[in-house]
Amino acid sequence: MDNLSDTLKKLKITAVDRTDDSLEGCLDCLLQALAQSNMETSEKIQGSGILQLFASLLIPQSSCTAKVANIIAEIAKNEFMRIPCVDAGLISPLVQLLNSKDQEVLLQTGRALGNICYDSHEGRSAVDQAGGAQIVIDHLRSLCSITDPANEKLLTVFCGMLVNYSNENDSLQAQLINMGVIPTLVKLLGIHCENAALTEMCLVAFGNLAELESSKEQFASTNIAEELVKLFKKQIEHDKREMVFEVLAPLAENDAIKLQLVEAGLVECLLEIVQQKVDSDKEEDIAELKTASDLMVLLLLGDESMQKLFEGGKGNVFQKVLSWIPSNNHQLQLAGALAIANFARNDGNCIHMVDNGIVEKLMDLLDRHVEDGNVTVQHAALSALRNLAIPVVNKAKMLSAGVTEAVLKFLKSEMPPVQFKLLGTLRMLIDAQAEAAEQLGKNFKLVERLVEWCEAKDHAGVMGESNRLLSALIRHSKSKDVIKTIVQSGGVKHLVTMATSEHVIMQNEALVALALIAALELGIAEKDLESAKLVQILHRLLADERSAPEIKYNSMVLICALMGSEPLHKEVQDLAFLDVVSKLRSHENKSVAQQASLTEQRLAVES
Repeated sequence: MDNLSDTLKKLKITAVDRTDDSLEGCLDCLLQALAQSNMETSEKIQGSGILQLFASLLIPQSSCTAKVANIIAEIAKNEFMRIPCVDAGLISPLVQLLNSKDQEVLLQTGRALGNICYDSHEGRSAVDQAGGAQIVIDHLRSLCSITDPANEKLLTVFCGMLVNYSNENDSLQAQLINMGVIPTLVKLLGIHCENAALTEMCLVAFGNLAELESSKEQFASTNIAEELVKLFKKQIEHDKREMVFEVLAPLAENDAIKLQLVEAGLVECLLEIVQQKVDSDKEEDIAELKTASDLMVLLLLGDESMQKLFEGGKGNVFQKVLSWIPSNNHQLQLAGALAIANFARNDGNCIHMVDNGIVEKLMDLLDRHVEDGNVTVQHAALSALRNLAIPVVNKAKMLSAGVTEAVLKFLKSEMPPVQFKLLGTLRMLIDAQAEAAEQLGKNFKLVERLVEWCEAKDHAGVMGESNRLLSALIRHSKSKDVIKTIVQSGGVKHLVTMATSEHVIMQNEALVALALIAALELGIAEKDLESAKLVQILHRLLADERSAPEIKYNSMVLICALMGSEPLHKEVQDLAFLDVVSKLRSHENKSVAQQASLTEQRLAVES
């Protein structure tokens, strides 16, 4: 270290004199010291005040320039040296050196700038102001096709510099995207796919940029899908495959790229991984199985990619996914059920799957998870059943297959996601199915649970679906027995609250159900309707200009139905409904105007 102190003193003198030979000796000595003890040497350099002198040594024509840049690259490996490097004014001369024709100067300059930018806001900011990124991207473009080892090393350093420059910084990432870095990096990956270091650096850069939404369109206009799948097929080691996965996952969120990945053969690779890893209990194999099957499900979220893989229900991929459902592996059961839910996104697919026995497979799967089951598998299987129940022709088939019984086994679940899907499935199944709606609506256990969930204020989804199912049971069954069950279980007040929902569809469903209650069983519901302040709510809905036409229409239908109850009739009279209703006779919607005339007559007669 004494030797180092002498070197630093000597360097101060020679840096001013610019005697290249003795300067070179000092720089070699510093590089040696840094190689032996980087941190300690860096501290000495900082303490000596020599950093400022380096700026004057970074001149293109000097034979020592590459060594000076190398020293800066070495000291900038230490976090505490990055801001001092910026403060010493080193960024601007380093960026100027990026215009050099000397490969070694470019290499060391790229390293120096990359290290100064690593995790340093000040470093990045200074490089940004000096315009460093654009020069580096221009180099990547012009050197892209040269495959000799020295050039590949330089390309790797430049890619690394851009990664450090923009890592986790949205505005700098956006800047690189606007400069057109993505097509250049994709081209690099294609040409240099045999060079492991450069390939890895490209993948890190992709992972860095792919998180940004604005990057996806640029990626979609390149052949990134093809290149990544080609690269993926080559990887044998788990770590390397994981790197490719980390880029594929964010890119596959884009529908155009999903389709490109499917066309490039990614699905076949994923199925192969599942096949290889399914019986392994090694931690990394289990993780890879999960990643592969999750990615498979993600690819099915795109309409075009999903339809391409469904192939009319004859596709090899669809058949493979079906075989996951009865497997003993929870991850595959989950992915299989989620995949079916994704395939079940149009009527044609749903009808084909129900006709080919998918419902029985899903019910068997649910049966395996009733007692202390896997919540994610329950949720996924219920999601699939809910989607399959949407086409009208499937409802009766699924009801006769016993789906309601299978679903009701989960009534005791305390898990909101499972409750939510259970409710949605039942609601889809009974749509326009009077007999099924009546059967379910007379099930006290179910109705009591629904009323309980209507109060689940922490879980808006469950609360909303419970209300909608209560209303649906009445609307589709039109049954007095169902209404009695719901009134006895205390469900009426929830339907009245539902009429004030912010969602028009829910308001409407509530009003229609309440009108049926009033028409069929007004006597037993009267007290509940009164204490829930239904009449006041209807007055508010009719007086509010923002209420949708169908809400106004159904509110007036309900008012007429309530006139058969003495206490409710009195409330209607007290609230001067005539004024509000008569204004609606000139409503632009014909149905509303007609109903206003009828309601006005009814109110006038009854008053």
